[in-house]
Amino acid sequence: MSRIAIVGAGPCGLSQMRAFSSAQANGADIPEIVCFEKQNDWGGLWNYSWRTGTDEYGETCHGSMYKYLWSNGPKECLEFGDYSFEEHFGRSIPSFPPRETLRNYITGRAELAGFRDWVKFGHVVRDVNYIKDANQFLVRAVDLLNQKDAEELFDYVVVANGHFSVPNLPTFTGIDNFPGRVIHGHDFRDAAEFQGQRLLIVGASYSAEDIALQSKKYGATSVTCSYRTTPMGFDWPDGIEELPLIDHFDGETAHFSNGAKRDFDSIILCTGYLHHFPFLTEELRLITTNRLYPGKLYKGIFWTDNPKLVYLGMQDQYYTFSMFDVQAWYARDVVMGRIELPSYSEMQSDIDNWQQREESLTNPSEDIDFQTDYCKDLSTRVDYSLDWDLAAQNFKDWEHHKEESIIGYRDKAFRSPVTHAHAPTHHTAWWEEMNDSTEIFLS
Repeated sequence: MSRIAIVGAGPCGLSQMRAFSSAQANGADIPEIVCFEKQNDWGGLWNYSWRTGTDEYGETCHGSMYKYLWSNGPKECLEFGDYSFEEHFGRSIPSFPPRETLRNYITGRAELAGFRDWVKFGHVVRDVNYIKDANQFLVRAVDLLNQKDAEELFDYVVVANGHFSVPNLPTFTGIDNFPGRVIHGHDFRDAAEFQGQRLLIVGASYSAEDIALQSKKYGATSVTCSYRTTPMGFDWPDGIEELPLIDHFDGETAHFSNGAKRDFDSIILCTGYLHHFPFLTEELRLITTNRLYPGKLYKGIFWTDNPKLVYLGMQDQYYTFSMFDVQAWYARDVVMGRIELPSYSEMQSDIDNWQQREESLTNPSEDIDFQTDYCKDLSTRVDYSLDWDLAAQNFKDWEHHKEESIIGYRDKAFRSPVTHAHAPTHHTAWWEEMNDSTEIFLS
């Protein structure tokens, strides 16, 4: 029997285990699966912790979750094809759930499937080496509680630890003498901490957008977002502005490239994350920027130099959970011999074709169509389906709603690509809703 190691029990790792458990439930013989998860529970990035920096074992904190986080995209764009929100909650719910509610949905499917005993919690993978003569991978993991090392051989390794946990940290002249607090968005935990402050956010993507709104919503005096190339350009509420890149700092004063200057109390760097896989040897390690189609991954999944190494969720993402699922289903069917991989040259040609198309994309609508077609390409070969065209339209409508009102887009409702039911609207406008508990959300 083949053995498979899965690194991480977050959304990608859970998708991979769900894919195999689904096959098993349908009567198939599946490989032995061992998942290594360094946290003490599954859920990955969706687990909230007050900790920053290092965890109770001295490991780097994986999570970037913060209080009052709500989904910034419609739940109908990330819904599992085999497990709808309506099935989980017993009724239709609004389209933009808070973090706790989303985590309940993600982990609920896993609990129902019953594969928790496949996971070694509190175990961090230190090394993955490919043993050519054995055609296997030697995986060394540490039991963090007991500080015991163990080595095991596996036929396949699935890298499912994500790429939103290791901050990208730029520097600016004079920032070392800034008298206030400087953190990366990875360590942001509570917007109320910045109540009454003049806040500088460096960045112009989703985390910058959301942390700016959260901070103003919970009492920041002012928020300035600094962009490198292009402003987000939303119709911001009073107290939020955008300025170009910082030239330098002089004490508490930031000088911007257009000559503007502002005084600040705190700085949050929303400057992205690194693809970081220190446990993989050089010949197995993916090195890429955050893009829709990384190189060296056939179908965005299989390491072309050694296709027994699988990567999940390495793309820049519009789709999340449903894309992770269809990748995991495809990987499962390759492992189980249902799909045969082509030659190296054919795999590389396929990658080249996708990347050439990616390089021609000019706007978010084209990006969405690209990633939708990618998901469709995978789903045509496996037993995983949903209405991808409806999901794509949901994404496009969401983009327009944000342009219309950056504080009101979460008040909209969308149709499910699984059940086609239309979600209800939330009982309170998001900008006015200060309580993010599941109990209040579902009431």
